[in-house]
Parts: sequence; structure tokens; C-alpha cells
Amino acid sequence: MADFQKLNNIDHQNVRVQTGFGAQFGDDVMFVLTFPEEMRSIQAHYPILIHKDPVSGKFSPIALLGFERGENLFLQADRWDASYVPAMMRRQPFLIGEDKSSISDRQHVVAIDMEHPRVSLEVGEPLFLEQGGPSDFLESKATLLEHLRQASETNDKFVTALVEHGLVQSVTLSIKLSNGESYELQDFFGIDDDALQRADGRLVTTLAEAGWLMPCFMMVASMSQLGRLVERRNRSLE
Repeated sequence: MADFQKLNNIDHQNVRVQTGFGAQFGDDVMFVLTFPEEMRSIQAHYPILIHKDPVSGKFSPIALLGFERGENLFLQADRWDASYVPAMMRRQPFLIGEDKSSISDRQHVVAIDMEHPRVSLEVGEPLFLEQGGPSDFLESKATLLEHLRQASETNDKFVTALVEHGLVQSVTLSIKLSNGESYELQDFFGIDDDALQRADGRLVTTLAEAGWLMPCFMMVASMSQLGRLVERRNRSLE
């Protein structure tokens, strides 16, 4: 169970965070949340879809990493086999929280999951310097977290706009592998390419002004990565 604590240089002076990648760090995930702001980089490596949570019904854009639970085809032993790693993978074991000690002046703070397998008291990158100041590693993570906080605020608006303008369609991904195995992925949605191409000038302008047009194109372009993902799965069978 996660144990998020507000980070400070007294309680966490000796805490370190292990970098690198691996299933032992929880990186063996089938997909990861992504954001319009990083879709230009994401589409160069990963298919971008919209996942519907079967419990909450919430729609979220995701980068597809594998075809079944616990499968990340970009994990190669202790390295990530792509030049761009999704931001949500890089932020572990941190998140941005709110300091609610003062109702009149709530501030965003960095929190750390002390139960995360990356957290150690012996090995890894230190979070604080001997004098108590934040390390360069922690500073870089804090910057990443702030970018993610801002990006997360746009996700709901982005997906809502796509749905309102009829640009989202349900997709069932039927995957057949070289060994005869097949997968059918459900609860996923994608950009309706035909509807996007038929969009009139007003809709195109509306999407462009909101900053949603380019992410739409990136999502459509990213589907070319699906075949490459199948190739990765087939190579893992050899």
C-alpha cells in the first residue's frame, strides 16, 4: 500500500531513489497516462489511445506499451528501449500534493511514496544535500511534477472537447501474433479519422485555438506504431 508523505529535509534527509527501469520498480505496465503536451514525442514510439476506466467510466489518453496486463514491451532488462520515456513513468515515486495546513493559502508540495520499490536508504540518488538543500536530482523531479500538474489540468478539457465534437470512436484492437496467439483489447477509443478530415473550418479553428488540433493529428499518426508494437511482441517470442 502506498505511503505518500510530504517531502522535507528532516524526515527524508537520508532517503534515496533508485533510477533505471525494471519490473521490480513497477514499470511492467500495459499502458500509461499521457497528455496533449507530450504527444508529439509519444507518437514517435507509442500508439496513443483513449482508455475508458471500466469502474469510473472516465476517459483518459494513454500510451500503449503492451497487449496484456503486466506487459511492457519497452522494458529490456534494466533499460527502456525508446529514446523518449513517458513523463508519468519518469515521475515515480513522486507526486504533487496540496499543503492544506492553511486553508487561505494552499500550496503545491512534492510528496514521496515511501513504500515504492525505488525508495531506499542505501542506494540511489540522494534527495537532499548534506547542508539540507535539495539535490539536482530532486530539483529535476520537482520541475517534472509541476509540468505534469499543469498538463493534467488540460486532459479532461481535451477529452471532453473530442467527445463534444464527435471525434471519438470506440476501437477494438484485434492482435494476432506469429505463434498463433491473439488478443482483443476493449475499453479503448481513438480519434475518428474520417470525422476529423470532414471537420469544417469553424471546428478546425476551434480546435486549433484551444490547442487540441495538433494532439489530434499526433494521435492519428501514432497508430502507425501499433504494427511496430506487434513486432516487439513477436520478437519476444523468439
